[in-house]
Amino acid sequence: VQLVESGGGLVQPGGSLSLSCAASGFTFSTSAMTWARQAPGKGLEWVSSIYSDFSTWYADDMKGRFTISRDNAKNTVYLQMNSLKIEDTGVYLCALGGPGAMDYWGKGTQVTVSS
Repeated sequence: VQLVESGGGLVQPGGSLSLSCAASGFTFSTSAMTWARQAPGKGLEWVSSIYSDFSTWYADDMKGRFTISRDNAKNTVYLQMNSLKIEDTGVYLCALGGPGAMDYWGKGTQVTVSS
């Protein structure tokens, strides 16, 4: 299993970023996928998950601001992040599996929200 995140960077508060996670080594189309993040000095926080039926789930603070999606033809899961806040800063990681059942992780991509 390999998960490779990309798309992180520096953005001002209120800005947007789009993250991607390219997956390989398993049957992507039948797998749940999750985004989580780790802020500086804090533990891992679940952000969002998408299931094989394209149903989506979000942490409360991300509802209405973040959108998770998937492209099974490209074996890729995305996270569109809008209205970013300083507290959204952290390393964003992609994982195979749904909440509480994440088996494999990528190395993450850094998102920094700062003015």
